[in-house]
Amino acid sequence: MALPLNPAMAATFSPPVPEARRWIEGVSFPADRPLLNVSQAAPVDPPPEALRRALAEAVVSDPALHLYGPVLGMGALREQVAADWSAAYGGQIRPGQVAITQGCNQAFCAVMSTLAGAGDEVILPTPWYFNHKMWLDMQGVRAVPLATGPTLIPEPEAARALIGPRTRAIVLVSPNNPGGVEYPAETLAGFRDLARAAGIALIVDETYRDFDGRDGAPHALFADPGWDEVLIQLYSFSKAYRLTGHRVGAIVAGEARLAEVEKFLDTVAICPSQVGQYAALWGMRHLRDWVAGERAEILARRDAMRAGFARLPGWRLLGCGAYFAYVEHPDPRPSPEFARALVREAGVLTLPGTMFMPEDDPAGLRQLRIAFANIDVPAITILFDRLAALAPGLAPAGARP
Repeated sequence: MALPLNPAMAATFSPPVPEARRWIEGVSFPADRPLLNVSQAAPVDPPPEALRRALAEAVVSDPALHLYGPVLGMGALREQVAADWSAAYGGQIRPGQVAITQGCNQAFCAVMSTLAGAGDEVILPTPWYFNHKMWLDMQGVRAVPLATGPTLIPEPEAARALIGPRTRAIVLVSPNNPGGVEYPAETLAGFRDLARAAGIALIVDETYRDFDGRDGAPHALFADPGWDEVLIQLYSFSKAYRLTGHRVGAIVAGEARLAEVEKFLDTVAICPSQVGQYAALWGMRHLRDWVAGERAEILARRDAMRAGFARLPGWRLLGCGAYFAYVEHPDPRPSPEFARALVREAGVLTLPGTMFMPEDDPAGLRQLRIAFANIDVPAITILFDRLAALAPGLAPAGARP
């Protein structure tokens, strides 16, 4: 007899990235035509050597890194985030309004646990980040899809019509995962005003803020004197400093909210990784120019993606920025079938749009997410050569990129 299973967990779909990795099992890729893995948005290289050396020395010499730390995170790191964010956004953020978490996914789970319970509703623009949807499903919280249309940018007025008595929050991701689009400052301000009027939270996930293509602050939400009454920001150190394995994220919110978050974090993890926090703090203090170089490289890859789709007949680029391109494909097969076929036919692993859309939304059947953070510009050229070769007449006869 099988042991009991939480029905909410049973109803939650399987993690998309591990599922996609299973598609390459048993498939061989020749040395001269290796797999291009554009399924996951994560750096594949380690942190820069200077950070690794500093971290190694600290692990040996600082006993505190091996002990429990404060539940809401290392004081020095919270102070650094508050100071840097205040300068970057032109607002006033106090260290007590910052919490450090075991990655940005945990930040989302912690915040959402303080906002919504079973039977409540949270508005998610589509295409949505699948882990956000998964957590809501696990908690019995209904994710209310907000369609974004061909621009992939949500409209506050469209969201207004979806707010009901059980709505607890609106979640925005900018730069967007999976769409790559950067939400205009006026769009974010409009959602802030809507959330404030409705008495709900506005959660803005800025995991990819370090790779925003715009100069200066992407929004003025923190310049609002009462920002902490409505706004909750999420962030990840994983992308900027290549700390994916160390799991370091952050929440910026009102102190009363973080007092509730502390209950969740103490129960789930007790404290975030001391070693990871040290690495994040060292990176913030010493790697500003290095991060600027990483941003320039990602923007160059973004430009290469845009140029590639401009010369690829039948494909439609819906959004491109940060780590992602989100596209409509011309293949007659639905995207889950087409994505699997790409592994065999082109040596490309990507994710179908159905992993980011409600089951009853047909748009996902024509869409793919391509994560280009771990392929450089030459590899992007190869990617487009392979995609072009899928259709007769789009590549030279006999081409085998």
